[in-house]
Amino acid sequence: MSYNNLLTEREGLILKITINRPKQLNALNKETIQELNHALDTANKDQDVGVVIVTGSGEKAFVAGADIKEFADFSIEKGQELAAKGQEILFDFMEFMSKPVIAAVNGFALGGGLELAMAAHIRIASDNARLGLPEVSLGVIPGYGGTQRLTQLVGSGKAFEMITTAGMISADDAHKWGLVNHVVSREELMPLAEKIAGKIIKNSPNAIHAAIRAINANNVEGVDGFEVEIEEFGKCFGTPEFIEGTTAFIEKRKADFRK
Repeated sequence: MSYNNLLTEREGLILKITINRPKQLNALNKETIQELNHALDTANKDQDVGVVIVTGSGEKAFVAGADIKEFADFSIEKGQELAAKGQEILFDFMEFMSKPVIAAVNGFALGGGLELAMAAHIRIASDNARLGLPEVSLGVIPGYGGTQRLTQLVGSGKAFEMITTAGMISADDAHKWGLVNHVVSREELMPLAEKIAGKIIKNSPNAIHAAIRAINANNVEGVDGFEVEIEEFGKCFGTPEFIEGTTAFIEKRKADFRK
């Protein structure tokens, strides 16, 4: 399917999704959010996709925020609906996908852009990236999960500082704070994302999905992550991939989980 605001490219088991609104610094409008939901949902259901890489077009921005013009005149009710729907169809959806998502942050990741990156499972950044949640400077707060995921990733002290000052931090500081996994040059960004994706797709898709569910359980209120881990661990024993993995280990060969 072709999109108005996205570019998609498949190479083997890796799907690359590029947010393509360079004149708007790839800002997220309603249409882009809907298209991302469709592209991610399609990838999640496709057995021939093992990993998704999300990045932004151009050299300036990953995603420089949400498209403010779309909600500048919203009421309280419309604002709450905007946040609830966005979290449901994109940000929460991405976090709980069965396929790992790598955010390749190639420039500004602000507001909704940083929230999108934080919803991914792995984040890498180019050294020119700048990350922040500037919403309070507009009289609002992050509404796409930013207050929650940032706190989970960097701790409440740094989250309070980033959100209340509305400031940006460098890619190096983001790395030091645990907000991104790696920082590389702009030229090395996509090769590193593809290298990480290549390592992932060698492993059991079922076990990866189980691991995502177990890790995410730690962030769900009222859910015991240890219990989810036990349940998912046990389920793995009943799969052909477990048989292949253990048999390959005993036979001293590489497992082939996609045969």
